[in-house]
Amino acid sequence: MTEGDALELVQQAIWLTMVLAGPVVGSAMVIGVSVAFVQALTQIQEMTLTFVPKMIAGFIILLLTGGYSGGLLKVFTEQLYTRIAVGFR
Repeated sequence: MTEGDALELVQQAIWLTMVLAGPVVGSAMVIGVSVAFVQALTQIQEMTLTFVPKMIAGFIILLLTGGYSGGLLKVFTEQLYTRIAVGFR
């Protein structure tokens, strides 16, 4: 395994992490900004008001994108194991 192989592997792993985490983080960000806006308008400063909607949205997004995310992770793992088996040629 050369430096190029290792860098390519790390780059693919980081990209996959961003793709898998993106929908959940994006939805949490949108919900957080929306709730913060409503809190600023109504002057209600309750911590659970920001936490609970983010948790619910994250769970729903995980349910909706779980199959796709699992498929991507499976393909990456299979490619990694194949490369290990043939010796990174």
